[in-house]
Amino acid sequence: MKDGIHPDYHKVLFVDSATGTEWVTRSTMKSSETRDVEGETLPVVRLEISAASHPFWTGQMREASRGGKVDDFRRRYGKKK
Repeated sequence: MKDGIHPDYHKVLFVDSATGTEWVTRSTMKSSETRDVEGETLPVVRLEISAASHPFWTGQMREASRGGKVDDFRRRYGKKK
């Protein structure tokens, strides 16, 4: 790899604001907020939503009970009563 063209890749503490879930991973993101984790000072990146709180990943997603395009067509152009 060429020197000086890649961003700094370092450990970061991600915090899901909705659930409070925290995990440490590596990223190029930076933050002015830091926290001490296992003896290391890591930047803290706060997320509004992650896999820990997103309805699709938690299994709480609701499905619409609407019909498809055919039902829309029949409703719009079907026989009038």
